[in-house]
Amino acid sequence: MDTKKTLTGCIGCDLSRRGFLAAGCAACAGVAGILSVPNIARAASDAVGKVRIRVIYALHSEVQAQPDWPNIGFNFKPTMDFIMKTLTNALPNFEFIPSMANGQEQAKQLIKEDKKANIDGYLVYQMNAWNQVVQPVAETKKPVLYADFQYGGSGGFLVYTAAFLRKNTPNVGFVASSNIEDLVEAVKCFELVKKGGTVADFTAATARLRVERTLKPRDRACTDDPVNALSPQDCLNKLKSSKILAYRNAEGGADESFMDIPVLVRPFSELNDAWKTANKDEAKEIVKQWQKNASMIEGVSPETLETCAAMYLAEKAMLKKHGADAITINCLGGFYGGQIHAYPCLGFHELCNEGLVGACECDVRSTASMLVVTALSQGRPGYISDPVLDTAKRQIIYAHCVASNKPFGPQGKKNSFEILTHSEDRQGASVRSMLPVGFMTTTVEFAPERKEILFHQAKSVDNDLNDRACRTKLAAEPVGDFEKLFTMWDQWGWHRVTVYGDLKAPLFALADTLGYKVIQEA
Repeated sequence: MDTKKTLTGCIGCDLSRRGFLAAGCAACAGVAGILSVPNIARAASDAVGKVRIRVIYALHSEVQAQPDWPNIGFNFKPTMDFIMKTLTNALPNFEFIPSMANGQEQAKQLIKEDKKANIDGYLVYQMNAWNQVVQPVAETKKPVLYADFQYGGSGGFLVYTAAFLRKNTPNVGFVASSNIEDLVEAVKCFELVKKGGTVADFTAATARLRVERTLKPRDRACTDDPVNALSPQDCLNKLKSSKILAYRNAEGGADESFMDIPVLVRPFSELNDAWKTANKDEAKEIVKQWQKNASMIEGVSPETLETCAAMYLAEKAMLKKHGADAITINCLGGFYGGQIHAYPCLGFHELCNEGLVGACECDVRSTASMLVVTALSQGRPGYISDPVLDTAKRQIIYAHCVASNKPFGPQGKKNSFEILTHSEDRQGASVRSMLPVGFMTTTVEFAPERKEILFHQAKSVDNDLNDRACRTKLAAEPVGDFEKLFTMWDQWGWHRVTVYGDLKAPLFALADTLGYKVIQEA
């Protein structure tokens, strides 16, 4: 891989996922420390006439001590050094002042120091997902270029960028590309302000460059894949018999509903008790099947697989007990809080293969969305993900640590899968499903409180094996306006549900029957 061009493969990067724990780390104290890049510090005489840019990396710490995207133990220093060296070599008329901030307070301290430093603008790099650094920087009114470290900061980047776009924030441009040259070209736009232009000129120039440098649409011909979709009324009738189990916390809670689907909110203890009493011999037989069927098992012991098999049996038992066909678990909260003792990922994988629904993070909206697409398509599993956008490849990458390997339904063709550790913390077991390419996919989220369905489609084109972030990464080329894909994340959150097949017509018909509006995301 050409390390001069591709951030996702830069030298020294041992890379991997999502922001779960709050940022805030003592290792970021002394945030203004300069990174070790040759010739970054310039004498005042050398800096006359140069464009002075404060680079702020938004992250927990230089070496990540907590589970989160990219992954625990991730060393950001080689990546930051690579970025600084590239910018410095490519732009000799610029002076770059690198620093780190883990949140708003440290960002504000940098801004305070910069009032006397004749800073011309800011480059804010979102390295971890949810560290709120760019917000106070945007308030300076100086030109701000906001960049995504893909498979590291992507969740926050997408949500915060959509908010800037919705508010028409005049001084914030952005770049979301795996090609480092796209970043270099965007940084050049700071010169416009240095030469007397406005911040509006700066943001317009970054937007124009981003569109120009986004890969042009390619062949969208897809493999023939007819979907025998249910009629809207038959789909709704099927959903009337559905039920969702939600394991959100230790206490449980009052039952809810979503799209008139009952949601039973249960305590972790119920699930954990079922896990403890699961049949050990049956669990060992399931492990044998996983060992036989997985194309690779790496970093996961047989003992860990047995705990995951027991969790799968517990999930099945709870679905049977409550007469439900979908289960969603606050897996990270339960595991890190000591309330559950095995990751549910492999169990979800099996449930989705069987035509049931196993959904991550106790996300009820996405769980219900999975139920809808499975019912509408007569058995095709939904795939819940944390997407990433890459203009260099014109791709949306659907990333998560759980996926079916029967994307065409329980009786459909299988694809290969691997069993690896859960990416964020390198513990437990999760799935990398090598999903088929060349097929049309449909992505949705349902919002009954607004009577809206979010919708886009994309052709599956690749499986990204980057070690950063979640294990399964289905890369797809969206149908429609790629730029529009940046606009909805603050209103809908990060998760999306993807299903194989062209479900546009059935979904629009279902929306008409429900009286919902379809929001076309692309």
